[in-house]
Amino acid sequence: MPFKHTYLFLLGLILLSSFSVVQYSETTQPIQLITTQTDYNVGDSVVLKFSTSEGEHPLLYCSNSYGSTLLTGELNANILQYKIPENISKKRGAVSWKLLDKTMSLSGTFTMNPKAEVATMETYIGPPSIEAGGTDYTMLVVIPTDSLDNPVPTNTLVNAKHQFLASEETTDIFTKNLIAYKNIYSKQESGRMLVSSESLGINSKEFTINVSAAIPTDFTISATRPHAYADGNQITTFSTSIIKDKQNNVVSDGTYVTFFITNQKQNILKTTGTTIDGIAQAKIIHPDYKDAWTVKAYVDGMAESESIALQYKSVIEDYNVKFSEQNRSITVGPLQSFMGQMIPDGLHVKLHIYKTNKHIETLTKTSFNGYVNFNLKPAIYSNGNYNFSIETAGITKQFNTKKLW
Repeated sequence: MPFKHTYLFLLGLILLSSFSVVQYSETTQPIQLITTQTDYNVGDSVVLKFSTSEGEHPLLYCSNSYGSTLLTGELNANILQYKIPENISKKRGAVSWKLLDKTMSLSGTFTMNPKAEVATMETYIGPPSIEAGGTDYTMLVVIPTDSLDNPVPTNTLVNAKHQFLASEETTDIFTKNLIAYKNIYSKQESGRMLVSSESLGINSKEFTINVSAAIPTDFTISATRPHAYADGNQITTFSTSIIKDKQNNVVSDGTYVTFFITNQKQNILKTTGTTIDGIAQAKIIHPDYKDAWTVKAYVDGMAESESIALQYKSVIEDYNVKFSEQNRSITVGPLQSFMGQMIPDGLHVKLHIYKTNKHIETLTKTSFNGYVNFNLKPAIYSNGNYNFSIETAGITKQFNTKKLW
């Protein structure tokens, strides 16, 4: 009997000891991070190592600014290893991780730093055209990147270079928040500016900025014409002086100039031209009757000229009108110009037709070889008395009570 009690006591001690060992193993050997390094260069092989009990393989959740992924670890001699994939290790920035273990939460971060080298230069510039005068500017933005397309470290030196006319300038700028930038202001003169940049021995391509003249200032205008007669045939040419800005730069080619013409009847005519070498020209045909013009030019919303006055003399003092063929054929002419010559073809002649003091119709024709013929067909104009008014070259003639039969 004493032997039996002793045997049971010893068996109980063995079982209790085994339970204590298991409890001790479970409570004293949790998963722990072994890797202490938190900074890496992009492209480096990154492996996170954890100490663990044999047989446990929790997933590792990794996330950076490009996305997230789940990693499976490899267990070797109670060391659990997770290799960070290249799509994460090749990109600069902070990487967050978390071990997805059921019994505990373990997380952390590490940083991928860019290489201290420049492989390519992403360069942007704009606007491509600026205004002379020293107040307008274009912005140069440079993003130096390493061989893995990561922006280089903060405070990397970038040399911004630009050439304009006889001057060449180089300015040191430094990267911040992934980029380096500089505002390049215009000079007083207009012209073409060349811009480039360089960082750690790598150069960008060349960019061109057009520095155009500023807002034009007021200018003068003039008119040239073959003669001062209102023949409705010749052309008057308006020209501006050389249009410049306040810095004396000639305005850009293609600047739009509008010439407004006010005649004696206060009607407004308009003709336009664009500048070439600062001068704009516009043409308009002579009036076909005696008239006086007041001409003024504008660069819309920016500059204007003074007014000039032009007088056009009548070329026709009188003309003949002949009725024939039962008064249904009306011949106007000869229409003779200022030297007695026939007026050039194309002069407008209007025939106003009235019956019982009511306006019926207006017929318009153009002259040919100095004459204009109107034929009044019986199918349209029945027999009876009509009044006629003929108008050309600013001269009007009335013919009353003309009988058609």
